[in-house]
Amino acid sequence: MLKLYNIDGCGYCAMVRDVLAQMGLEYEKIDVAWPFSERKVVFEVSGQYTVPVLVDGETVLADEYEIIDYLKLNYSQTSTK
Repeated sequence: MLKLYNIDGCGYCAMVRDVLAQMGLEYEKIDVAWPFSERKVVFEVSGQYTVPVLVDGETVLADEYEIIDYLKLNYSQTSTK
């Protein structure tokens, strides 16, 4: 299952959530704290403290545009995996 490390007030995270919703994809939303010092779980997964971070199996993406492109490439209904 897809995992999205997220902050609800983050515009970049909202962009990714919107695409996930538009595509009808199920995902686990993992809310993290605003202060960088409290985002240890994000760092452990991605090596950075910023969000959004998407984890899909062994694939870890940490840029909203990279995440959106990845989702469209790998999960669109017309995608040929």
